[in-house]
Amino acid sequence: MRGPRARSGARIVALTVDYNQRHRVELDSAARIAKSIGAAEHIVLPLDLRRFGGSALTADIDVPKAGVGDDVPITYVPARNLIFLSLTLGLAEARQAQDIVIGVNALDYSGYPDCRPEFIAGFENLARLATRDGDKGVEFRIHAPLQHMTKADIAAEAARLGLDAGESWSCYDPTPQGLHCGLCDSCRLRSKGFADAGRADPTRYAVRA
Repeated sequence: MRGPRARSGARIVALTVDYNQRHRVELDSAARIAKSIGAAEHIVLPLDLRRFGGSALTADIDVPKAGVGDDVPITYVPARNLIFLSLTLGLAEARQAQDIVIGVNALDYSGYPDCRPEFIAGFENLARLATRDGDKGVEFRIHAPLQHMTKADIAAEAARLGLDAGESWSCYDPTPQGLHCGLCDSCRLRSKGFADAGRADPTRYAVRA
């Protein structure tokens, strides 16, 4: 078996949250990745965050295409990673697991506050206080292996591990044909990462920024 499972020997339980996001094509990507890494279980959990709105990913708000700015963009989904980690913590406790992995990145990103190292460390502490297992002394570990990597580092690491980066999804505003738009923050950062790493970009873009 290739990928993370081969390196760690871990039994992987994958959780994908279908929060009624604009870029729903990422759900198909998540299914492909879970299969390729040999996940023992892949749960797709419905959670309609469009009922909350407040983001270009969950409301009828245009996704910005002008380039990566300095402020937190409207593509920020309120408390998304906090919500996701809370759900994952519940799943981990139910499966008697202690290791939780999340793919947040705090270098080449759009400034989302729930990608910061302080948030990850804070949630790890919260996990000890908020669970039955934590109360019994079980230590939950939150792993964020991409946190301090540039997008170029991530592209290079995927190649080193023999992973198909084309299976992953980044775009916030995919075309009806299922292409990356090429202009949103996430597409721009993804494209730059492959270029900076000197790696061929397998992504199918509608346009190139």
